[in-house]
Amino acid sequence: MVHQFRGHLLAQGGQHRSDALPIHLQITEMMIRDIAAGRLIDGQKLPPERQMAEAHATTVRTLRKALAELEVEGLLERRQGSGNYIRAGAPTRAVYSMFRLEHAQGGGGLPRARLLSVDLLPKDADQPAYGSSDHGTRFRRLRFLDDTPIAVEEIWLDAGAGEIPPAMVQDSLYLTYKRALKLWITRAEDRVGLGTVPDWAPAEFAPRPGATAAFIQRLSWAQGAQAVEYSRTWYDTDRALYVQRLI
Repeated sequence: MVHQFRGHLLAQGGQHRSDALPIHLQITEMMIRDIAAGRLIDGQKLPPERQMAEAHATTVRTLRKALAELEVEGLLERRQGSGNYIRAGAPTRAVYSMFRLEHAQGGGGLPRARLLSVDLLPKDADQPAYGSSDHGTRFRRLRFLDDTPIAVEEIWLDAGAGEIPPAMVQDSLYLTYKRALKLWITRAEDRVGLGTVPDWAPAEFAPRPGATAAFIQRLSWAQGAQAVEYSRTWYDTDRALYVQRLI
Protein backbone atom coordinates (compact mmCIF):
# COMPACT_ATOMS: atom_id res chain seq x y z
CA MET A 1 0.00 0.00 0.00
CA VAL A 2 1.34 3.42 -0.93
CA HIS A 3 0.23 6.22 1.36
CA GLN A 4 -0.53 9.46 -0.48
CA PHE A 5 0.55 12.32 1.74
CA ARG A 6 -1.38 15.58 1.43
CA GLY A 7 0.87 18.48 2.40
CA HIS A 8 -1.54 21.08 1.02
CA LEU A 9 -3.96 20.26 3.82
CA LEU A 10 -1.83 21.82 6.50
CA ALA A 11 -2.40 25.44 5.59
CA GLN A 12 -4.71 27.63 3.58
CA GLY A 13 -3.18 29.94 1.03
CA GLY A 14 0.30 28.72 2.01
CA GLN A 15 0.03 30.25 5.51
CA HIS A 16 -0.42 28.57 8.85
CA ARG A 17 -3.71 29.53 10.54
CA SER A 18 -3.33 30.88 14.07
CA ASP A 19 -6.24 28.75 15.32
CA ALA A 20 -4.89 25.50 13.83
CA LEU A 21 -2.74 22.88 15.53
CA PRO A 22 1.03 23.25 15.08
CA ILE A 23 2.15 21.75 11.76
CA HIS A 24 3.91 18.76 13.31
CA LEU A 25 0.80 17.86 15.32
CA GLN A 26 -1.36 18.20 12.20
CA ILE A 27 0.86 15.62 10.50
CA THR A 28 0.74 13.38 13.56
CA GLU A 29 -3.06 13.59 13.87
CA MET A 30 -3.60 12.92 10.16
CA MET A 31 -1.35 9.84 10.31
CA ILE A 32 -3.06 8.55 13.47
CA ARG A 33 -6.45 8.82 11.75
CA ASP A 34 -5.09 7.09 8.64
CA ILE A 35 -3.73 4.27 10.81
CA ALA A 36 -7.17 3.89 12.41
CA ALA A 37 -8.82 3.92 8.97
CA GLY A 38 -6.46 1.27 7.60
CA ARG A 39 -4.73 3.49 5.04
CA LEU A 40 -1.50 2.98 6.96
CA ILE A 41 -1.12 -0.64 8.05
CA ASP A 42 0.91 -2.43 10.69
CA GLY A 43 4.46 -3.07 9.52
CA GLN A 44 4.26 -0.67 6.59
CA LYS A 45 7.49 1.14 5.80
CA LEU A 46 7.10 4.88 5.38
CA PRO A 47 8.75 6.83 2.54
CA PRO A 48 12.10 8.54 3.24
CA GLU A 49 11.80 11.48 5.61
CA ARG A 50 12.85 14.07 3.04
CA GLN A 51 10.21 12.80 0.62
CA MET A 52 7.54 12.94 3.34
CA ALA A 53 8.59 16.45 4.35
CA GLU A 54 8.33 17.66 0.74
CA ALA A 55 4.89 16.04 0.37
CA HIS A 56 3.72 17.88 3.50
CA ALA A 57 5.31 21.14 2.33
CA THR A 58 7.34 21.34 5.52
CA THR A 59 10.88 20.85 6.77
CA VAL A 60 12.56 17.58 7.69
CA ARG A 61 12.93 18.95 11.23
CA THR A 62 9.16 19.47 11.55
CA LEU A 63 8.46 16.07 10.00
CA ARG A 64 10.77 14.42 12.53
CA LYS A 65 8.88 16.10 15.38
CA ALA A 66 5.68 14.54 14.02
CA LEU A 67 7.30 11.11 13.80
CA ALA A 68 8.63 11.48 17.34
CA GLU A 69 5.05 12.04 18.55
CA LEU A 70 3.97 8.85 16.78
CA GLU A 71 6.85 6.97 18.39
CA VAL A 72 5.79 8.17 21.85
CA GLU A 73 2.25 6.92 21.10
CA GLY A 74 3.65 3.49 20.19
CA LEU A 75 2.54 3.82 16.57
CA LEU A 76 5.96 4.06 14.94
CA GLU A 77 9.15 1.99 15.07
CA ARG A 78 12.31 3.73 13.94
CA ARG A 79 14.94 1.20 12.77
CA GLN A 80 18.46 2.54 12.48
CA GLY A 81 19.69 2.21 8.92
CA SER A 82 16.36 0.81 7.70
CA GLY A 83 13.66 3.45 8.10
CA ASN A 84 10.36 4.14 9.86
CA TYR A 85 7.65 1.48 10.23
CA ILE A 86 4.02 1.74 11.31
CA ARG A 87 2.96 -0.08 14.48
CA ALA A 88 -0.84 -0.16 14.52
CA GLY A 89 -3.15 -1.13 17.36
CA ALA A 90 -1.81 0.87 20.29
CA PRO A 91 -4.29 3.13 22.13
CA THR A 92 -3.56 6.83 21.64
CA ARG A 93 -4.16 10.20 23.26
CA ALA A 94 -4.82 11.83 19.89
CA VAL A 95 -6.49 15.24 19.80
CA TYR A 96 -9.16 13.93 17.42
CA SER A 97 -9.63 10.49 18.99
CA MET A 98 -13.36 11.24 19.57
CA PHE A 99 -13.97 12.69 16.09
CA ARG A 100 -15.92 9.94 14.30
CA LEU A 101 -16.36 11.32 10.78
CA GLU A 102 -14.09 10.05 8.00
CA HIS A 103 -13.92 10.46 4.23
CA ALA A 104 -16.69 8.49 2.51
CA GLN A 105 -14.14 7.31 -0.07
CA GLY A 106 -11.81 6.02 2.66
CA GLY A 107 -9.18 7.54 4.90
CA GLY A 108 -9.45 9.46 8.14
CA GLY A 109 -8.47 12.90 6.88
CA LEU A 110 -7.44 15.88 8.98
CA PRO A 111 -10.37 17.53 10.80
CA ARG A 112 -10.56 21.31 10.53
CA ALA A 113 -13.22 23.85 11.43
CA ARG A 114 -14.35 27.33 10.49
CA LEU A 115 -15.94 29.17 13.38
CA LEU A 116 -19.22 30.80 12.31
CA SER A 117 -20.34 32.30 15.62
CA VAL A 118 -19.84 32.20 19.40
CA ASP A 119 -22.67 33.35 21.70
CA LEU A 120 -23.63 33.05 25.37
CA LEU A 121 -27.34 32.17 25.29
CA PRO A 122 -30.13 30.46 27.24
CA LYS A 123 -30.28 26.76 26.42
CA ASP A 124 -33.16 25.89 24.10
CA ALA A 125 -35.97 23.50 25.00
CA ASP A 126 -34.76 20.76 22.62
CA GLN A 127 -31.62 20.11 24.64
CA PRO A 128 -31.37 17.34 27.26
CA ALA A 129 -30.56 18.20 30.86
CA TYR A 130 -26.83 18.73 31.47
CA GLY A 131 -24.57 21.01 33.45
CA SER A 132 -25.45 23.37 36.29
CA SER A 133 -26.68 26.43 34.38
CA ASP A 134 -29.64 27.28 32.15
CA HIS A 135 -27.21 29.12 29.82
CA GLY A 136 -24.40 27.91 27.61
CA THR A 137 -21.75 29.09 25.18
CA ARG A 138 -22.96 28.15 21.70
CA PHE A 139 -20.37 27.49 18.99
CA ARG A 140 -21.53 27.13 15.39
CA ARG A 141 -18.96 25.78 12.95
CA LEU A 142 -18.45 24.41 9.46
CA ARG A 143 -16.37 21.22 9.65
CA PHE A 144 -13.91 19.99 7.05
CA LEU A 145 -11.94 16.84 6.43
CA ASP A 146 -8.79 18.14 4.77
CA ASP A 147 -10.23 20.77 2.37
CA THR A 148 -13.66 19.13 1.99
CA PRO A 149 -16.65 20.63 3.86
CA ILE A 150 -18.47 17.67 5.42
CA ALA A 151 -20.61 18.91 8.34
CA VAL A 152 -22.13 21.78 10.25
CA GLU A 153 -22.23 21.60 14.00
CA GLU A 154 -23.66 23.43 16.97
CA ILE A 155 -21.90 22.83 20.29
CA TRP A 156 -23.16 24.05 23.65
CA LEU A 157 -20.77 24.23 26.60
CA ASP A 158 -22.56 24.65 29.92
CA ALA A 159 -21.98 28.16 31.29
CA GLY A 160 -21.07 26.66 34.64
CA ALA A 161 -17.90 25.25 33.07
CA GLY A 162 -16.64 28.73 32.21
CA GLU A 163 -16.58 31.12 29.26
CA ILE A 164 -14.18 30.98 26.31
CA PRO A 165 -13.35 34.17 24.35
CA PRO A 166 -13.74 33.68 20.57
CA ALA A 167 -10.05 34.51 20.05
CA MET A 168 -9.07 31.39 22.02
CA VAL A 169 -11.18 28.95 19.98
CA GLN A 170 -9.06 26.48 18.00
CA ASP A 171 -9.86 23.75 15.46
CA SER A 172 -10.20 21.28 18.32
CA LEU A 173 -12.70 22.48 20.92
CA TYR A 174 -11.61 19.73 23.31
CA LEU A 175 -8.06 21.12 23.15
CA THR A 176 -9.49 24.62 23.58
CA TYR A 177 -11.33 23.50 26.73
CA LYS A 178 -8.10 22.09 28.15
CA ARG A 179 -6.10 25.24 27.50
CA ALA A 180 -8.73 27.83 28.40
CA LEU A 181 -10.63 26.15 31.22
CA LYS A 182 -8.50 23.18 32.37
CA LEU A 183 -11.47 21.05 31.33
CA TRP A 184 -10.80 17.54 29.98
CA ILE A 185 -13.52 15.76 28.00
CA THR A 186 -13.17 12.15 29.07
CA ARG A 187 -16.14 10.40 27.46
CA ALA A 188 -19.06 11.01 25.15
CA GLU A 189 -22.37 9.42 24.16
CA ASP A 190 -23.51 9.71 20.53
CA ARG A 191 -26.97 9.16 19.11
CA VAL A 192 -27.08 8.96 15.31
CA GLY A 193 -30.18 9.47 13.19
CA LEU A 194 -31.69 11.94 10.73
CA GLY A 195 -32.24 15.66 11.11
CA THR A 196 -33.16 18.80 9.18
CA VAL A 197 -30.27 21.01 8.06
CA PRO A 198 -30.53 24.33 9.95
CA ASP A 199 -31.13 27.64 8.22
CA TRP A 200 -27.73 29.00 9.30
CA ALA A 201 -25.75 26.37 7.34
CA PRO A 202 -23.31 28.16 4.98
CA ALA A 203 -23.35 27.69 1.21
CA GLU A 204 -20.27 25.40 1.25
CA PHE A 205 -22.30 22.68 2.99
CA ALA A 206 -23.92 20.74 0.13
CA PRO A 207 -27.20 19.67 1.81
CA ARG A 208 -29.20 22.86 1.83
CA PRO A 209 -31.21 24.27 4.77
CA GLY A 210 -34.42 22.31 5.23
CA ALA A 211 -33.01 19.15 3.62
CA THR A 212 -32.79 15.87 5.52
CA ALA A 213 -29.25 14.89 6.52
CA ALA A 214 -27.49 12.43 8.79
CA PHE A 215 -27.55 13.80 12.32
CA ILE A 216 -25.50 13.20 15.49
CA GLN A 217 -26.43 14.29 19.00
CA ARG A 218 -23.62 14.04 21.56
CA LEU A 219 -23.44 14.48 25.32
CA SER A 220 -19.92 14.85 26.72
CA TRP A 221 -18.52 14.51 30.21
CA ALA A 222 -15.38 16.00 31.75
CA GLN A 223 -13.84 15.14 35.10
CA GLY A 224 -17.16 15.18 36.98
CA ALA A 225 -20.23 12.96 36.98
CA GLN A 226 -22.45 15.48 35.17
CA ALA A 227 -22.31 16.09 31.40
CA VAL A 228 -20.97 19.55 30.51
CA GLU A 229 -21.44 19.72 26.73
CA TYR A 230 -24.17 19.00 24.20
CA SER A 231 -23.72 19.09 20.44
CA ARG A 232 -25.70 18.66 17.23
CA THR A 233 -23.94 17.74 13.99
CA TRP A 234 -25.46 17.45 10.52
CA TYR A 235 -23.16 15.72 8.02
CA ASP A 236 -23.06 15.08 4.29
CA THR A 237 -23.14 11.30 3.67
CA ASP A 238 -21.86 11.79 0.11
CA ARG A 239 -18.63 13.09 1.60
CA ALA A 240 -18.33 11.60 5.07
CA LEU A 241 -19.23 8.51 7.09
CA TYR A 242 -19.66 8.06 10.84
CA VAL A 243 -17.17 5.38 11.95
CA GLN A 244 -16.89 3.75 15.38
CA ARG A 245 -14.23 1.07 15.76
CA LEU A 246 -14.20 -1.54 18.51
CA ILE A 247 -10.73 -2.61 19.65
